[in-house]
Order: sequence, then structure tokens, then C-alpha cells
Amino acid sequence: MTQSNRDLRDDIRDFWSDRAATFDDDPGHRIHDGADLAAWQRLFRRHLGDPEGRALLDLASGTGEIARLCQSLGFAVTGLDWSEPMLDRARAKLPGVTFVQADAERTTLPSASMDVIVTRHLVWTLVDPVAAFAEWFRVLRPGGTLLVVDGDFVSRSLLGRIVQFMSPPAPQTEIAARHKDILSRVHFSAGARADHVAALLHTAGFDRIDIDTDLAPIHRAQRAQLGWRKSLLRRSEHRYAISASKPLEN
Repeated sequence: MTQSNRDLRDDIRDFWSDRAATFDDDPGHRIHDGADLAAWQRLFRRHLGDPEGRALLDLASGTGEIARLCQSLGFAVTGLDWSEPMLDRARAKLPGVTFVQADAERTTLPSASMDVIVTRHLVWTLVDPVAAFAEWFRVLRPGGTLLVVDGDFVSRSLLGRIVQFMSPPAPQTEIAARHKDILSRVHFSAGARADHVAALLHTAGFDRIDIDTDLAPIHRAQRAQLGWRKSLLRRSEHRYAISASKPLEN
């Protein structure tokens, strides 16, 4: 067998680069103005408090939807993503935001340079979450806050299995095959459960860890764009927001 010099991180970067042009068209990726944006704003205010112009890093920023959300709340936003095609779209969308190309597991940012770090739907793709969480801990200032929005997109509840059974089979496209291959090789290949993620955050040094599974207001706001089947499937999934703090120095 011929060995490749590519590794999983290369495959992840290239996969999302190839998805960039149509990423915002997929239901649930773009945050629509109105009820959708308001629901996301409430979730972020609940965990992050008053922005007060604090420096915020949006990890795996993609096309800039979470960066746009955080800018609307009043944070001083920096976005980071490893995919240049994703960043091209984010920069066009938010010309006033600084976007940096780097691996979210190896940000290269200065230590203690951010008051807040946020990320949506990144943790399930991590190759080495232990190293990633240590890196995020390093970049946060003492007293800073991390907010992770993610989920277990592998395991299915009884309701989820019923909805899947009732739904037409997904087309076996090249993109779907690549996604399945990547999922089989990441750390959370069996699903990123909140308690597992929280335990790894604690090991990295974070405290005041809070697991919030009340994402129903967001799911309700997205119902129209998702359609009833996907909306029901989404609400059956183990989705969550985890906030955690970097302790103040003694």
C-alpha cells in the first residue's frame, strides 16, 4: 500500500474548504436575522455576560456566522479558521473583523491574549482534544471564559432512530463519504458526549464548568428552515453548550 504524507488534519481542512461555497446554504449553519439570531444571542449572553468590549476569539470561524453573532453583542472579535476558502467568505461578510488562518488545536496566538473563546461544532472534529483544550487554556486570560456549543452527532435516541427510519435515505455522495471517513478517525468518533468533554476541560485546568442542554429555543427558531423531519431529528440529538472558566491567578 502506498503511504501518504497527508494526515487527518489535512483531510479535515480540505473537506471544509470544499464545503465553503455552499456552507451557508445548509439548514442550521447560517444564523438568520430575527428569531434565530435572537435565540443565539440569549444563549451567548447567558454564558458570557456583558461583552464590555472584551476580546473574543471565535475558533473554527468558518464563514463567520458566530463571529457575526458575537460582534452584534458588542465583543471585540477575532476569528480563526484553517480553511482559506471559509475565511474568504467570512472576511467578505465581516470586513471589520480580523480573521486569522491557523489550526484551532495550534492557534499560534499569544498566551493570555483573549478574554473569551467560543466555538460551535468544532469539538467533535478534534484530533487531539487534550492538546486543544490545553492550548485554549493557554490563550485565555485568567478569569476568562470558554463557551463550547457542540453535540453527539453519532448516537441516536429512540426518537432519532424512528425519524431516520421515516426519512428517505441520504444520497451516497463523495462529500458524504469523506465526512463519514473523517468522523471514523477523530477522537470523538463514537460521539462527543457533554460529560466526556467537560471531564477533559477539567483536566486541562478549567473550573466552573456548566453543561447547558436547553437549546430548545434555538431549535424552535430554526424549525422553518430545517423542515419538520430535520427539526425533530435535531431536537432528539444530544446537543449542548458548555461554559468553563480559567481560574484567576493567586
